[in-house]
Amino acid sequence: MQQKILNNRYELERKIGEGGMARVYVGRDLRLNRSVAVKIPHNQYALDADFLDRFFHEAQSAASLQHPNIVDVYDVGQDGDIHYIVMEYVDGLDLKRVINRDAPLPISQALHIGAQVARGLHAAHQAGMVHRDVKPQNVIIGPDGSATITDFGVAKSARSTALTETGVVFGTADYISPEQAQGLTATPRSDIYSLGVTLYEMLTGRLPFVGDTALAVAMKHVTDTPTPPRQLNRQIPAQVEALILRTLAKDPSQRPQSAAELARLLSSLDQIAQQPTMVNPTVTPEVVIAPPPAPRPPPTPRQPPNGSGSTGRYPSPRPAGPTRQPRQDGLGCGVFVVGMLIVAGVLGLVYLFVSGALNGLLPGPGQPSRPSAIVGATATAPTEGPTPTPSPTPVPLALVPDLTNQSDSTAQNLLGQLGLIAVPQTANSDLPAGTVFEQAVPANTQIAVGSFVTYTVSLGPVQITLEDLRNVRADRAQEILLRLGLVVQVTQQANSQVTEGFVISQSPNPGVRLQSGDEVTLVVSIGDKVRFPDIIGQSRERAESILNTTAGLTLVFVDVQGPNSMGQELFDATAPNHVVSAQIEGGKGLNNGELIPNGSRIILGVRAP
Repeated sequence: MQQKILNNRYELERKIGEGGMARVYVGRDLRLNRSVAVKIPHNQYALDADFLDRFFHEAQSAASLQHPNIVDVYDVGQDGDIHYIVMEYVDGLDLKRVINRDAPLPISQALHIGAQVARGLHAAHQAGMVHRDVKPQNVIIGPDGSATITDFGVAKSARSTALTETGVVFGTADYISPEQAQGLTATPRSDIYSLGVTLYEMLTGRLPFVGDTALAVAMKHVTDTPTPPRQLNRQIPAQVEALILRTLAKDPSQRPQSAAELARLLSSLDQIAQQPTMVNPTVTPEVVIAPPPAPRPPPTPRQPPNGSGSTGRYPSPRPAGPTRQPRQDGLGCGVFVVGMLIVAGVLGLVYLFVSGALNGLLPGPGQPSRPSAIVGATATAPTEGPTPTPSPTPVPLALVPDLTNQSDSTAQNLLGQLGLIAVPQTANSDLPAGTVFEQAVPANTQIAVGSFVTYTVSLGPVQITLEDLRNVRADRAQEILLRLGLVVQVTQQANSQVTEGFVISQSPNPGVRLQSGDEVTLVVSIGDKVRFPDIIGQSRERAESILNTTAGLTLVFVDVQGPNSMGQELFDATAPNHVVSAQIEGGKGLNNGELIPNGSRIILGVRAP
């Protein structure tokens, strides 16, 4: 770019990075005389008002974050057509370059970096910020191993009024959370997922999902299961693998509940990883050294021809002339045997040293020497007591408490006080939400300090969102509700608009959240019908009044009947002027409460006075 100094203050020196939305320069604040990083959007965004609103608003929100693992934002400004953000300049390499150069990283280094990033994310989350683009390219590793999160350019503040354009998904496909890939709102647990992908890559040198296109990779985050990292790097402890896979859970509720929890778990694992490997020796194997055979009498020394005073260890040259020296039986063999014994002795000492059998016999730094048995040619054994064996280093143990019916926070405190690492999981149960109802390690079990204790926290009873069953066949609606564990009550009602046998309405209304065992009432249509009122047995006057006010029914005739029509017995049993029968004109007789077609014409039978 032509301009080198922005607003007569920030001098641009060289470009140090570039992304899809902006480029970053290292520069100098001429007023405060310090190095800074200056982020400038690409030219195509210079006139994009919505982008610039987000750019400045979220930068101003990020400027409020103060944390050792988050880059400081110093200033936001504009010089002509150039918009910029001034940030702390962090000397170091971005984590992606470190991964490309060194992966898989040492376990402790990866855990240490992950814990720092998690602590920074927690500070952002506490301030209402979700980063939305956590990836190695946005983490700077300093010479001292410190990790600093950069680029809150696509971060979203809970206080922000800027709207994300419909259909735009922020985040990088390789590290995107399943919910972001589906276009859903990013949450703090979305950042946890992206950090999980970063941990996976640090420890394996590979990404959990790859594909030909960014869309293919994003969809794999939604649907596919990652290869367990220990299949790619056998040095990864099982506990570390379990935590990484937990951060990569498709369901956000199954991930660590917060970045603070993830940081605590990573730090605990880091402490374990930094502990020296302890070898717990069992019984030292008994080494039996057979005494060498009795030595033969030494041969008579000979003076070498040159008078050099040889000890006779090596055969002398044969003297000239036909006479031969007497044969020195066993001399060559004896040398061989002695040599072999020396080699065997050296190998034996090496074995004892490597196996740890000499521990406690050899003085350590600053320790006085102990008297030790000297094994001579006859392999004399010590005369007093058995040879001591080193004691194994004791492993501190803790007694697992009973966590059931405790709150999640109480369970974490109890385990933390004992030096155990809490690994909460969640599931539905009948207990109130937040209550522990199951633990993987039984109470009163002794386990090593630093071990993981997994327990399950109740989310409360299963919550069922009641779907809209209106205009669904009644038998199908009942089947759906019963399968969800709900109790169904059915009432019938005439309705000219809803076909007979279909649901007219439901109670509670659609969208209400219920628990298993709750009751739902379905009102089912009986079609365009009318219920015949309870008028048989009523007086003629009352019956006529009821029929004349019942919608859909019309009284067309009253048949006054005597003993000949009714029969003497029924006539005598019925009060005068009371209804004894009813029927649809031209149709069958009716009973009280019977459903009949809407618009029916009614004939009443009445006992004569």
